[in-house]
This record gives sequence, structure tokens and C-alpha cells, in this order.
Amino acid sequence: MFDILTLNKISALGLNKFDPEKYAISDSCENPDGIILRSFAMHDMELPASLKAVARAGAGVNNIPIDACTEKGIVVFNTPGANANAVKELVIAGLFLSSRNITGGIEWAKTLHGKGAEVPKLVEKGKSQFVGPEIKGKKLGVIGLGAIGVMVANTAHQLGMDVIGYDPYLTIDAAWHLSHRIHKALDINEIFANCDYITLHVPLNDSTKNMIQSDSLKLMKDGVRILNFSRGGLVNEAHLAAALEEKKVACYVTDFPTEAVLSMENVIAIPHLGASTPESEDNCAEMAACELVDYLENGNITNSVNFPACAMAREGKGRVTILHKNIPNMLSQFSSAMAEKHLNILNMINKNKGENAYTIMDVDSTIDADIEGKIKGIDGVLGVRVFN
Repeated sequence: MFDILTLNKISALGLNKFDPEKYAISDSCENPDGIILRSFAMHDMELPASLKAVARAGAGVNNIPIDACTEKGIVVFNTPGANANAVKELVIAGLFLSSRNITGGIEWAKTLHGKGAEVPKLVEKGKSQFVGPEIKGKKLGVIGLGAIGVMVANTAHQLGMDVIGYDPYLTIDAAWHLSHRIHKALDINEIFANCDYITLHVPLNDSTKNMIQSDSLKLMKDGVRILNFSRGGLVNEAHLAAALEEKKVACYVTDFPTEAVLSMENVIAIPHLGASTPESEDNCAEMAACELVDYLENGNITNSVNFPACAMAREGKGRVTILHKNIPNMLSQFSSAMAEKHLNILNMINKNKGENAYTIMDVDSTIDADIEGKIKGIDGVLGVRVFN
């Protein structure tokens, strides 16, 4: 029986993926095998010794202590693409909102309340202050062509925009889904220099933090409209404020309001609604639950942020899985440990992700529990699990 701790309210469609005969689900268990959560901040949480995996029902994992989990041999999963359509729809809405000053017009219309029969005449007189351009025929730059970026690019093209995409790490899967009519930039500056609209779809890390700042803003067209539905830290807020004041940026749409951003003119601040749809929450919960189940029951890893994707169909009577550092001579040590126990390896797979690696070995007989301690004693091993 596996114990699953929920740190947020999780969709019933996701929780139903856990077989009640194999899993006990609670929001208060002390020694969980797995954790499933949405936005709960885990950084101040003590990680239980029993914990084997954490699954985030969503793409971002800033709320999870990744490094601490890795050192303790805890696999962290996310659900890339599960909320992609929900975010895409909001980005497309953001394109229209940034162009037509719809929100400004709505707020102004509310001020006419109480004017009685004069309202129609006042509307016709005042509407000119909210004139804005159509998006058809305009250039949209999509920075980041993952699941969301590809969907945004394809939909914007279908709406008549000239779309330029940039992603130096474009995956084969994303390339298959990207319309051949999307121009692919070789340099991010091509986006900055040529686009009327720019939308960001990259993770926040050391290389992308403050991606939009004074130097990149100088390259952009006057009156550019910038959309950020990825992470607030991608944009330098001080530099953005200056660009808005100088009219270099006509409008900034963000799903990540801050005190500074809320004080700026020509900003549309949305309260992090990107994935706030019932369909998205269901999709993310189902994917997160399935990732946990496959890892806990079979040792297979899919969509982990700290360990490599590594999966293999079960063969034989026993399986050993090993989380370890990506350093020389590890596989030979694992094989030697198995040979000492007279275990014949039927199948094996090893994958790495940067400094970390994962190995799965299937053997022809059941495995004694002491093999776990034997392999754990090898320098560089982070975690071992035995399946019989």
C-alpha cells in the first residue's frame, strides 16, 4: 500500500487514477510515498524520509525545492502540455486585449451609469479614445516553442498574423506540431527587431531572467505590445516602466501582477488565470497521478524535471532502479553488485540528465532486500528501489 499526500485540492479525475486497493490518499499523512500538489510552497517543508516522488499538477515547479529533492533521491514530476490549451486561449485573448483597449473601454463605459437617455450619444462621442489596431497582418514573435508556444503560433497564424518563432532547443515533437507556415528565427534579435507583438513562452532560469530589459527593448519597434504568460521574472520591471512611459511599449499584458506592475499605465494585469479552467485542472491532475503511479509501481520516469525520462517494460521476476550521479564506472559497479548475488540481468537501460542519471535493471529471479543496501553504499548513488 502506497501513501499519497495531497498538498492542494486535486481534481477527482486525477485522484481516481489511484487504485484504492493500492493507495491511501490523505491531506495529512506523515510518511507519504508520493506527494501530489498544485501551487503549495514546499520550500519550508521537511521532506519525509519515506518520500519517493513529488508530482506537480502543472508545468512550473518554482514552488518545489528541486535541489533538496534531488540530493534525497526524490523524483520531481510536472505535467507539460496538460494546461497548454487553457494558456493558449488566454494568450490569444491577451492579443486582442492589448490591441483594442477593450478593458479601458469597459471601465469608461461604467462611468456613464446614471446618464440616462444621454448614454448612446456619449458612447458615440467618447469611443474614439479607445481605437486600436487589428491583429490581422501584424507580425507576432513567439519566444519559446514548447507545447504552449506552438499552439499560440499556429492559432495566431490561423487568425491572419505573420508569425515568427524562436527556440534554440526546439524538440522533434514540437517541430512536428508546428505549422510549416511559421517562420523560424535563428536569432532572438530577429524577433525583437521585426515584431509588432511579442509573446514569451520560456521557463524562468538564470539564462532567461530579465530577458526583456533595456537592451532588448531598444531593438524593438516603437509601440510594440508584449505578452507574458510564462513568469514575471522574464521582464525587468524597472526597464519596462521606462519603456511604457516613453511609449516604446504600447501595452504590456501579464498573468503575473506585482505591486510595481500594477502602478504602471498601459498594463493589463491578469491574476494568474492561465491554467484556471476546469479542463486544465483535470488534465494536469490526471497526468500527475499517472506519472506517480507508473513510478511507484514500475520505477518508470516520465516528465521529471530533475532526472531523465527513463522507462522500460517489465521483464523477469525482479527489478532494481537506481537514482545516481552521472559519473564514470557506475554501471560496472551496479552489475558487479548484481553478480555477487547471482542475479542475471535480462534487460537494462541507463539515461542521464545533466549531472543526474537513472538506471533500471530487470533480472531473472526475485531480489533479496539486502541488495538495496549494497547498491546504496556505492559513492554517487542517491536512491535505490527494489521491485519483486
